[in-house]
Amino acid sequence: MSTIRKAYMEISNGIRGLRFHRDQPQGGGPQHEKGLPSEDPKPVTRNAKHVVHTEENAVATAVSRLFPASGSVPPRVEHPVTGDNKHATSPETKTQSSSLPSQMKSSPLAWSAQNAHSPNTDPPGSKGTNGDSTPTCQNGRLKRPTKDSIFTPTKLIGSPKAGIANRIRKLNMSMTGQKWETKPETISELMQEETFLSRFFFYFSYDDRRVLCRVCKKWKNVLYQSVYWLGLMPVINFKDWNNDGSKKKICFEHFQIRGFDQVCFVAATDKDIIEFINNTPSSKKSIRSVSLRCSNITDSALENLIRKLPCLNKLELSNCNEVTGSGLWACLNPRIIVLTITDCIHIADDTIGAIAQLLPALHELNLQAYHVTDNGLALFDSKLNASLRILRLKSCWEITNHGVVNIIHALPNLTVLSLSGCTKVTDDGVEIIAENMKKLKSLDLSWCSRVTDASLEYVACDLGILEELVLDRCTHITDIGIGYVSTMTSLTRLYIRWCVQVGDFGLHHIFSMRNLRVLSIAGCRRLTSNGLYGLRHLQRLEELEVTNCPGANSALCRYLKDNMPNTMIIE
Repeated sequence: MSTIRKAYMEISNGIRGLRFHRDQPQGGGPQHEKGLPSEDPKPVTRNAKHVVHTEENAVATAVSRLFPASGSVPPRVEHPVTGDNKHATSPETKTQSSSLPSQMKSSPLAWSAQNAHSPNTDPPGSKGTNGDSTPTCQNGRLKRPTKDSIFTPTKLIGSPKAGIANRIRKLNMSMTGQKWETKPETISELMQEETFLSRFFFYFSYDDRRVLCRVCKKWKNVLYQSVYWLGLMPVINFKDWNNDGSKKKICFEHFQIRGFDQVCFVAATDKDIIEFINNTPSSKKSIRSVSLRCSNITDSALENLIRKLPCLNKLELSNCNEVTGSGLWACLNPRIIVLTITDCIHIADDTIGAIAQLLPALHELNLQAYHVTDNGLALFDSKLNASLRILRLKSCWEITNHGVVNIIHALPNLTVLSLSGCTKVTDDGVEIIAENMKKLKSLDLSWCSRVTDASLEYVACDLGILEELVLDRCTHITDIGIGYVSTMTSLTRLYIRWCVQVGDFGLHHIFSMRNLRVLSIAGCRRLTSNGLYGLRHLQRLEELEVTNCPGANSALCRYLKDNMPNTMIIE
């Protein structure tokens, strides 16, 4: 109740601060009501006392509007006139003033707000100076309030009437056009306010929000909004339900309420896909990414899923051994911009043909297929696939330098290229890449066992804007090759995990790379503690990985943490 009283005082004081002026007639003189004589025809000059008096009437009018009493009458209005008496009151006003206390008894708040500025006026029901219940003033007439008494804080007398909060809100709405919002006074009330909670929950991670949903229904209703789950991929593992239809139905219901835009299915069958489509009708237009992992779905189920999701633009198929190349020819959506296919045994060169012909808007392709050859890479077309910028070919064992040539001719605008695990690519293939793909910003040659220091010389000389270089498990890379890499000023991320021939001499070359942000030297067995102490020179480093390095003992890690406070050290 104290909050409501404070709100009423703020509104009353705000009304007092306003200036209310009566309209002037065109003749320039003051406007008199009928029945009020005026001996002096000259216009009366508006002074400070007159303004104060009109403010008093304005406050009384506003309070009577806020708390209308039964049988209420218009507020008392006084007009300045000339003569001996500076103020005169009409007969009607006198009658109203005499009956005012009895009418205001039903609204003690209104009486208090209207008469708080008058020190000689008693509240309704109290004894006046003459001993009766009617208010009296000095010398038998009302005393004109001073300017200072108008702006004194209003004191509330008695208990508020029922519905006062609603009237305050209506008055605030009529004056400011804004809805009145009460502020919580305790922690419990604060934790139930939606405006606060809608911002408060953004400070928690996705895992924390999953737990906070179970606190109460209020929090659950706030958290079950799509803004809190954007970018999160829920994993639906159909093995966990063991044919429990009730749990499956609840999961589909919650998925639909939260408004996820992506989903991952694990161990799904054709029946599970059909049930998901039928039980989440409102999610069909919101889902943009689907991942199918270790699922025994057929080509028909995949085609039905993609057809029912018109906004789908990201698709992942991992270890789906029932999906064939002919099925992809039948179901691929031209709106797909990211496609990932890994460990699908039936994927071969014909799948590359379907991708190249049916996906003209494809931006990123991640492919791990053991049966893709150089002939499949020749199916890409420089015109149809001009939007392709990211190509990752992982463990494509049949790809040789000829396949690299086909990539260069068909996809010259690539910015990210990965040939990880393509063991038949040699230094000649890397030289062709360095000479013809000048726009590369990321190059992955990990697990390419035939790559030597000569490849790094080509890369350092020709790829001037390269930012990331991955050389994991390139066992023929030595300190000389690291010396070539150290001349690349644009490089910010370098990975040389398990390059067993890199020693302290090659590490000293890395110390000159001032723009380096991420460095991984995990598994480099020839690095000693003396060489690793020099890493303190890389003060701009944000992440450093030294796992499985014999020289990276506990004392060295403590030293690096003390001297590199802004670097996350993975030991």
